[in-house]
Amino acid sequence: MGKSERRILNNKLRRKRQRRKNMFLFAMTFFLVATLSFGVNVFLSNAKSGSDDIEYKYYKSIIIQRGDTLISIASAYMDDNYASAESYVNELIKINGLRDDKIVAGNYLIIPYYSAEFINGSL
Repeated sequence: MGKSERRILNNKLRRKRQRRKNMFLFAMTFFLVATLSFGVNVFLSNAKSGSDDIEYKYYKSIIIQRGDTLISIASAYMDDNYASAESYVNELIKINGLRDDKIVAGNYLIIPYYSAEFINGSL
């Protein structure tokens, strides 16, 4: 086998190794992209599933009855959207412009509540 034939054979082997290396890199890149895409898709689908239970905040007016306190009203009207009765009472004080927790029977009190039903407020 002459020098030129040996050089041709070496070039063929080098090109074959280079093709294998390129195919391996392509396969690894494809696998990495596919894995990342799948992971991101799973993450985003889990993030969306928690937002299906949308609740809207509404307000209504009630008449304060004799013997009512802000705590008794909170225990009657608050739901799981509030961390505690105290946080609900603080919101009642704020939205009704009260100076403290004293309320008078016969007066009106605005109370917040949440509902999954959307109420269109247009007239």
